[in-house]
Amino acid sequence: MTAVAAPTTVPITRAARRRRRRVSAGRLAAHVVLISASLIILLPLLWILRTSIVSRRSAYLIPPDFAAPLNLDSWAYILTEQNFVRYFVNSLAIGLGTALISLVIGVPAAYTMARWRTGGQTVRVGILATQILPPITLVIPVFIVARELGLLNSQALIATMYLSFNLPFVVWILYGFFQGLPQEVEEAGLVDGATRLQVLRLIVVPMALPGLIAAGVFSFVLAWNEFLFAFILTGIDSRTLPVALVGLITQAGTQIGPMAAGTVLMCAPVIVLTFMVKRYLVTGLTFGSVK
Repeated sequence: MTAVAAPTTVPITRAARRRRRRVSAGRLAAHVVLISASLIILLPLLWILRTSIVSRRSAYLIPPDFAAPLNLDSWAYILTEQNFVRYFVNSLAIGLGTALISLVIGVPAAYTMARWRTGGQTVRVGILATQILPPITLVIPVFIVARELGLLNSQALIATMYLSFNLPFVVWILYGFFQGLPQEVEEAGLVDGATRLQVLRLIVVPMALPGLIAAGVFSFVLAWNEFLFAFILTGIDSRTLPVALVGLITQAGTQIGPMAAGTVLMCAPVIVLTFMVKRYLVTGLTFGSVK
């Protein structure tokens, strides 16, 4: 019979222990930094949420009364007396309409630029250069033209203005994304008898879905948050949420509670939308960046 050797254990040296301690300390420090950064980002949001669900009098207290009971007076005020539901619908319609039209026009424009270099370098630089122009320089001429044509207080006018600076942004994002798509798949579709339009609709668009979602989300957010044009060109019927929030700053002072409730109402759709499409955002924004 042969004897079975007992398993030997490899002693852990002091250098190995020190390396393990350094790795553990590094991970702990990284977690502390990340948790601290998350708290810094979340604390203002949580503070606004807390301010929106206490009484309007408690919202002014300094230091705050953390034991204040739940109270929805601020929400009732903005949703009934201030008609924030209508302003929310206005912002939602304008934002979604702007994003949809930007994609409908931007997809073929970016595709032709990526595949056939339409317009050359001049057009691409020109599209990018439109983002340099300060929007405030356009407000006065646009206001004068809209007044003469009787287009003030119109959602269509606001959506058109948002489209003017959202569309170049969408085209530039999709241009880099289409450049990263393999052309062999499109050529295979053409060989099978598909037209170029069918290739774009049935092959390219499904492949480019992450990029389309990323561009659409950012276009919606830009239109949702825009204040300057909405403040100058809208009226009671077409007012958006950012303008309505400013209306809570009165001669008697800032209405802290209702403004906090309106801020939560304004942030909620963007947060929900981001969580719904977050897995597409990183892919859509980085796909065309590495060749």
